[in-house]
Parts: sequence; structure tokens; C-alpha cells
Amino acid sequence: MTVTANRNVVIAFDTWTLAREFRNRGIYVYAREVLGQLREIAAQHGAEVRPFVCNDNEAADFSTTAGFRPVNSALLRHSRLWRYGGGWLSSLRQKPDVIFSPSASTLQIGSRAATVTTIHDVTPVLMPNFAEEKLLRRMRFFLSRAVRTSDRLIAISESCKRDLLRVYGVPESRITVVYSGYDKSLFNTCPPDPQLSKTLLQKHGLERPYVFHHGLMQPRKNLKRLIEAFRLLLSRRRDLDVDLVLAGPLGWRGEELVAAAADSTTRGRVILTGALADDELAAVLKSATMVAIPSLYEGFCLPLVESIACGVPTIAANTSCLPEISGSVLRYFDPESVDEMAASMENVLESDALRKELAMRGAARAQEFDWRKSAEQTLQVLLEAAQAVS
Repeated sequence: MTVTANRNVVIAFDTWTLAREFRNRGIYVYAREVLGQLREIAAQHGAEVRPFVCNDNEAADFSTTAGFRPVNSALLRHSRLWRYGGGWLSSLRQKPDVIFSPSASTLQIGSRAATVTTIHDVTPVLMPNFAEEKLLRRMRFFLSRAVRTSDRLIAISESCKRDLLRVYGVPESRITVVYSGYDKSLFNTCPPDPQLSKTLLQKHGLERPYVFHHGLMQPRKNLKRLIEAFRLLLSRRRDLDVDLVLAGPLGWRGEELVAAAADSTTRGRVILTGALADDELAAVLKSATMVAIPSLYEGFCLPLVESIACGVPTIAANTSCLPEISGSVLRYFDPESVDEMAASMENVLESDALRKELAMRGAARAQEFDWRKSAEQTLQVLLEAAQAVS
């Protein structure tokens, strides 16, 4: 599909989320993977993608090819200026047919071009305690503006779509659900590199079996309750000798989690590894006995998909998108019940048969998610939006 018979559809790609400071966050992974896939497929679908690049932005890692032409922009180095109109101005100078924002992070002023924005979740509205008030107001403003002014919205789960319909009353016809993918070269059922695993386990003092969780540590991840449930489990089962390992950078109110992990008044060792490189994360994840995802709210939950893709037995909260994304093949618990969470961990740790079942069913479900498929569906939305506006 093309806007005219004489030229390709020009897609301006807002790369603000590819700043290096966001490397361990879901919006960064999403933007990087979709951009990389669009680079491979745009030309054959009659499109030309023009991502903005600068020295401080990892979109610069992608070279020019047919259907893909990076555009240098000095404005991209100035985060605040870019977010409050600089990015939109830069896009308009390219005279695009459609402007694509992979997250609701930049101000959309309006243009004759079609606009498409990916919405990852409605956290600023539904989880108001997840960030400091000043940041929360800004995120709500950007989210509301993007939802109301974009010609088309991409929601990364049916759960996210339902939230958009309920909170903003968006016409359903403007929303398309496109699932994200995951890195299959890293997160798979192949055994981890033995030398790398040995080095990492020694580095972090992982001498016993462990329950694992990874991702940015913030209140909506519900990790304080996970620590409480883990220690409740060990107080009930003196025969269990396991650790709890939490991997990832500290986010908002991270000091509370550090204090909870360091509490030595009850049995149970909690290890914070900090952020890990992708290959290190995959190695530590594959060595886990089980994974627990206790989030109060998620839009897609890439850590869940990565965990089941590695064939690690996984349990999850029964909230938001988690049953949807996991295909209802796992074991689920009320994330506000420490007792129920502890019981779920106990059931998995004491049953070899259950661990094998969760590992097998989870790995099969993970195959449903693929970045190429995600990019193809995203490109289709972009082309349809451009055609409708033209």
C-alpha cells in the first residue's frame, strides 16, 4: 500500500526512547527492535523509514539501506527541547506521510501528516503512586495528549486496549493490538554458556537454588511483597534452602526495596544484582529454579515472556495483561496476598512434575511472540494511517 503511485510512503520515526539512559527499560527494547525490523522490511512494502539520530542516541547504530535513511538532528541531544516540540518540528521538515512515536513520550503539536503512537500501558493513571508527583503529572499530560491527538494507536496487549477504552473513551476503531516480541537468540531453552554462568554465579554469590525476578525495580512491580512472601515461605518450610535474586536497576523508591532486602531479622537471603548485560541476564535467568512475576500492573511484561521462553518454571500475578500474555498456562496468585504468593512458590518448589509442566507450557506459549511479526503488523498500521490521511 502506498500514498501515491509515484513514491514510497515516508515514515518519520521518533527515536527519543533510544537514548542510552533508557537501555534497561521496556520502551527502549521495543523501539530498538521494531526499528531494526522495519529497516529490513520497509522497502519491500513501499515505505521509507527515516529515524532521527545523534551521537547520544543508539538509533545511530543502524546504517542506511534501501527503504531506511537515518536523519541527523542536533535537537535530539536536548531531551527537554525534543520532547516539547523539537521532535515534531524535526519530523515535519522531512515532509513525512506518517509520524511514528514508539511511546507517548514526546509532545504532538499537530500536522498534516498522519500520526501513530504506541501505548505501552496506562500506568500514570491507574498506578498513581509509581512515581514522584512532578514526573507523574508530566507523564499523564504526554499520555493524554498522545491518546487524543494520534490518528491511530497501537496497544501492546488486549488488556492495554481495554484500559485505553475505559480511561479515555477512545473509539475502538483507532486502536490496534500488536504484541511485542523478544530476543530469541538470547532467551531460549538452550543451556547457558557454562563458563559465563560459573563466573556470574560466583560474582553474585549464588551458591543455592534461587527464585528469580528481573526488570526495573519500582513500586508497581510489587517486589516488597515478593520479599515478604519469600521469607514467609522459608519461615514455614525450614527444609527449603533457596535464595531470592532480584536483577535490574533501581527505580522510584528503590531505597525501600534495598532496605527490605537487607533486613536480617528473618530467614531468607535476598540478592540484588543490579542491571545486567543481556547475555548475563539470560545466563542467570536460565540457571534459576523458578521465576515469580508479582506485578500489580503491566502493559505487556517482557520479563515474563523472556522467562517462559527460557523454559524456567514461572508463576505470575492474576492482574492486568499477565494471564493474557502467558496464555493462562501458568500458576497465578493475588498480588496483594503475601500468603497466596508464598503458597504458589511453595507449590512449584516442592513439585518436580509441576516445574516441568510450567516450563514446557510456558516455552510453547513464548513462540507466539516475534519481533518480525510485530514490525510487520506495525508497518501495516502506519501505511493504513498514511493512506487514510492522504
